[in-house]
Amino acid sequence: MKSEPIPTPLERQKHVYVEGLAGRRPVLPPDLEALEAVARRKMSPEAFAYVAGGAGKEDTMARNREGFRRWRILPRMLRDVSQMDMQVELFGRTLPAPLLLSPIGVLDLARPRGDLLVARAAARLGLPFIFSNQASEPMEACAAEMGQSPRWFQLYWSKSDELVASLVQRAEACGCDAIVVTLDTTYLGWRLRDLELGYLPFLLGEGIAQYTSDPVFQKLMNAPEDPKAPKLKPPLTLQTLGSILRLFLRYPGSFAENLKTRAPLKAVKTFIGIYSRPSLSWDDLPFLRKHTRLPIVLKGILHPDDARKALDAGVDGIIVSNHGGRQVDGALSSIEALPKVVEAVGGKIPVLLDSGVRGGADVFKALALGARAVCLGRPYVYGLALGGEEGVREVLLNLLTDFQLTMALSGCRSLAEIQRSCLVEG
Repeated sequence: MKSEPIPTPLERQKHVYVEGLAGRRPVLPPDLEALEAVARRKMSPEAFAYVAGGAGKEDTMARNREGFRRWRILPRMLRDVSQMDMQVELFGRTLPAPLLLSPIGVLDLARPRGDLLVARAAARLGLPFIFSNQASEPMEACAAEMGQSPRWFQLYWSKSDELVASLVQRAEACGCDAIVVTLDTTYLGWRLRDLELGYLPFLLGEGIAQYTSDPVFQKLMNAPEDPKAPKLKPPLTLQTLGSILRLFLRYPGSFAENLKTRAPLKAVKTFIGIYSRPSLSWDDLPFLRKHTRLPIVLKGILHPDDARKALDAGVDGIIVSNHGGRQVDGALSSIEALPKVVEAVGGKIPVLLDSGVRGGADVFKALALGARAVCLGRPYVYGLALGGEEGVREVLLNLLTDFQLTMALSGCRSLAEIQRSCLVEG
């Protein structure tokens, strides 16, 4: 798929205002924070809670936004900003803008075939989509929608090293540019919104397509059951029967075949048994390097000492992230952690920022503090829920237009001109 050029701010604003003359207002709110309230009315309570929720009292989510507000932009005047350049280089590929789509699992909660729709929207703008390990579609299906457009793969390191090797080799085979190892989910966070609803999509077979499409996982499904594995024996009610029916209908293959083989139940049990790996340590990283030639990016780094350890381990990049506030309630914001991580890395590898980005000013501030690019999460999911592929594209264009205007009105013509001197802490 050939990507389309990202419009200039003037082109984008002209389109919106000319449409307004005809009484046509934007389908989606341009305000990415306001978008959440509209999406809430569209999504099911379970889906919205899963996407929007954070850990505990959600103080970390609030801190992510407060962290950006601590910094103030100091614009400079009388600089020719008639021509601007947002291009950035990452791992040998030139991207049209310093923006990636964060990995978000179970996108089918927002809209059927959600992963494919997001893949198409990202490809249309030439932006990297980080395939989630918890996707509703196999990575190969998403890659097929994207042509030569950039894509990365997020890895949750499971208890099976054989499965880890298989997943990263599949990512390499389907054209991914990097492996993003998410470090902060060795356990699921204490997410009150999901707990109040008693809802975990994986138990319904949702968000496990990378696993069920994997030959190693299929082999694990048919292995003798580990007597120490967790047992799934919910109380037998009409709701339980309905949930099992949904699982058998959703699972790949015919309903009759699924009933015969009981593969859906085996898949869920196997997934629950191997999903997370609390024992994961720095000593495991050489295994990953042995099984892939792709750049390895560590996501979830907040402490500068961990950034230095990442350098010592020979990784190729870092994403400063607190998982959008979904793991540790009361953690510091990603933007707070960013300057010290950048200082610890010393320009030797690229540092990206994830968590809390909701506007062009946020992107500008992150770059001024040393991030090479930023990752956007929840807002594009809300765009997906409200408008499918076009909704995702709309969200991305709104953010990029806002960012370009922030650049221009601050006197910056290129990303290289966005420096620490552009900000005041206040």
